Amino acid sequence: MNAPGPAIHATQPDQVFDWLDTEAANRAEAGLTRRLRPRGATSDELDLAGNDYLGLARDKRVAGAAAAATLRWGAGSTGSRLVTGSTELHSELEHELARFCGVQAALVFSSGFTANLGAVTALSGGESAIVTDKYIHASLIEGCRLSRADVAAVAHGDPSAVAHALATRRKARALVVTDSVFSVDGDLAPLGELSGVCREHGAALLVDDAHGFGVLGEGGRGAVHEAGLAGQPDVVTTVTLSKAFGAQGGAVLGPRRVIKHLVETARSFIFDTGLAPGSAAAALAALGVLRAEPDLPDKVLTAANGLAAGLREAGLRVSAPAGAVVSVRAPGAEDAKRWAEACAEQGIRVGCFRPPSVPDGVSRLRLTARADLAESDVDRAVKVIAELAPPRARSTP
Repeated sequence: MNAPGPAIHATQPDQVFDWLDTEAANRAEAGLTRRLRPRGATSDELDLAGNDYLGLARDKRVAGAAAAATLRWGAGSTGSRLVTGSTELHSELEHELARFCGVQAALVFSSGFTANLGAVTALSGGESAIVTDKYIHASLIEGCRLSRADVAAVAHGDPSAVAHALATRRKARALVVTDSVFSVDGDLAPLGELSGVCREHGAALLVDDAHGFGVLGEGGRGAVHEAGLAGQPDVVTTVTLSKAFGAQGGAVLGPRRVIKHLVETARSFIFDTGLAPGSAAAALAALGVLRAEPDLPDKVLTAANGLAAGLREAGLRVSAPAGAVVSVRAPGAEDAKRWAEACAEQGIRVGCFRPPSVPDGVSRLRLTARADLAESDVDRAVKVIAELAPPRARSTP
């Protein structure tokens, strides 16, 4: 006989969620309380927390295209892409993204998160093995959880660990999943080596290029393009349109048969309302700006390297940025929170990354460079962040 379970007692309606209070108290004690901070339409702060890498979110060409498309097509897409949610703008955006990145086809989703969910789940399943870098983005992790596949998360940035997991897998089909530029420290995955490992073991490679697209590669074509993997028959890329393009939405890029499969099987595509026409138009306009001004990505990298060099010279522990993301280690979660708040009081907005948002459990300030940062902006940010650093930040192991 099965052992009896715990006794279940009647609970009053106003007590059903009492456990939430305990959880909240535990988070507060650990310094992990979070709250929304609504911003105004304009601000005097220097923004080093957002992901508007090319400075296009407020560009009149981009915002104007969104406004014009909204007036023409309406505020929303009115339905899922397979019903009424596909417009000519969506098709044009998919065509132009594919052409720009050198792939056969593209499929636009309502966000980068839903693009990753759709790609991971539709390209795996119960008969597949998935091997991931342990530092992948939360959207990829959720896709793995929903995939029904055998999932192995291996050491960060270690192709040999990926090879071992592939060699010892129990399923015939396999998918290797990684970020290109990792969102916490901004380091770059060894994409070329990973591709070689995948081919040696008969696996497909899925790369989330959210932080490389628009910043790395020829004219901002992304880290996958820079690695020489764009257009390869066994490589699929996901991107977001909400970072370098300053808009909204996401896309999957790859072989035409992969995109056809996603249209017919990806639940986060089939059952989700399509991207708003205004956002599609904004992304198209941003792509046009990037084509016209291919030096924008270099400006991002110059700013990122300037931030990193200045903060490192001040004795802080700073990541080596591969793209726009620069992280500065903090002694602990509460220190990071107070440090970020102090910077904001001095007019410098920085990101504050604490567990569980960071896979290694280390709290950080996370800075993001933009193409429109002046050298004086970089100098000011370095001065403020360094002066306000907690004493132990300069000796964090």
